Amino acid sequence: MVIGSGFGGLSAAIRLRAMGYPVTLLEARDQPGGRASVFKREGYTFDAGPTVITAPYLFHELFELVGRDINDFVEMMPVDPFYRITFPDGSAFDYVGDEERLLAQIAEFNPDDVQGYRRLAEHSRRIFDVGYTQLADQPFDTIMDMMRVVPDMMKLENYRSVYSLVAKYIKDERLRQVFTFQPLLVGGNPFNVTSIYLLIHWLERKWGVHFARGGTTAIVAGMMRLIDEIGVEVRLNTPVAEIEVEGGRATAVRTESGERIACQFVVSNADPSMTYKKMVAPEHRSKNSDRRVERVKQSMGLFVGFFGTDKKYEDIKHHTIVLGPRYRGLLDDIFNKKVLAEDFSLYLHRPTASDPSLAPEGHDCFYVLSPVPNNESGIDWEAQGPEYMERILQSLEARHMPGLRQHITTQFWTSPDYFQQELRSASGAGFGPEPRLTQSAWFRYHNRSKDIDGLYFVGAGVHPGAGLPGVITSAKVLEKLVPAPAHKVPLPSPSLQPRVSA
Repeated sequence: MVIGSGFGGLSAAIRLRAMGYPVTLLEARDQPGGRASVFKREGYTFDAGPTVITAPYLFHELFELVGRDINDFVEMMPVDPFYRITFPDGSAFDYVGDEERLLAQIAEFNPDDVQGYRRLAEHSRRIFDVGYTQLADQPFDTIMDMMRVVPDMMKLENYRSVYSLVAKYIKDERLRQVFTFQPLLVGGNPFNVTSIYLLIHWLERKWGVHFARGGTTAIVAGMMRLIDEIGVEVRLNTPVAEIEVEGGRATAVRTESGERIACQFVVSNADPSMTYKKMVAPEHRSKNSDRRVERVKQSMGLFVGFFGTDKKYEDIKHHTIVLGPRYRGLLDDIFNKKVLAEDFSLYLHRPTASDPSLAPEGHDCFYVLSPVPNNESGIDWEAQGPEYMERILQSLEARHMPGLRQHITTQFWTSPDYFQQELRSASGAGFGPEPRLTQSAWFRYHNRSKDIDGLYFVGAGVHPGAGLPGVITSAKVLEKLVPAPAHKVPLPSPSLQPRVSA
């Protein structure tokens, strides 16, 4: 039984089915995808969640597990530049995979940082070789699993924050921001997050940044078609109210409608904090587990504005990071003080730069994301949301998109309330627990429950963490924990459905 059809749940369903298990997937909402759902408005297609596709081989691997070719289901396209980063002084940096282009831009900002970047990139590669290649898909079930990697972590200076390690090599403050914003894409403050997350830099350099034709929702659709072909039962509009436990083991789920569905074991793609607090009765939870749930520091919240325009903004790249006047101070407001600042930094997504079909002809569609405090802040988004959206649009119009507001044909926004109420995320956090050192690897929620036999977890809240590579890899960890089925249910033969059209 898999609870939740985010990328973690979909990946788990495919891997468990490949192992030979019969699988049922329950989704509370009326569409699959979890955070990766979709909004369709007035001819525009807006991805609601992740838009940056890295390590595409992980998707290929899932399809190959069950004898399929992903190219028959989804078309992936490389994005260049990976990101354009813009600064308040009017300067801009195109973060690309080609090292010559990258070094040339670094030299324009600060020639002395060219050699520093070379050393930083090599350090990032060494972190990647350990933190990703060796450890990402390994369970951290016991404290000894953690202790075995501590010597490597010390050698790699993983006791430092991402910002601290980058600052060791890079002196230009703008370049420091270029090479440290990536942890924000997985819910972490680069001033707090362990430098093991510098592996993201090498991961992007190694495999590039991609986009799926049709948007991220096209990947969800492709995976849904795949799990239908391999015989996974999917039930939408079926929220789970309780995981039943007998003799210390998960034996069934009970839906909010009162239906009881027996199962051999349960895999939860729901937020683990919410799973423990809302789905498992207190008598089945240890005091240690309850204390741990209460101590978790959740990641920041997300305010996301969506808008379509009757004008094409050709100068806007597919991914743009619009940095504000403050960096450390703004992140301190968001993560620590939990106050809504007057200034902001933004991630602007223009998918029509790669796939014009996502908007009416001659139009563009956009998604603009602002990191904000999670709902522990007490911010009243119903009251403050409209004004905050207007301030974001004014800023974009002034810095990058002349005449923007007169060209908007549709707009709406979501806040941490959407994440808490609709996606059932603790404190309305965008990425589950913040990925600081004390909430990573063994310190993060485990992929196997310590309290309840037969209860497993996948998704952003557990090891190895948030971001699409982490979420999909959490299902690979699961594969190492779940026993082989006593009686395998064979996979059906591949269908002869046509390939995805170009």
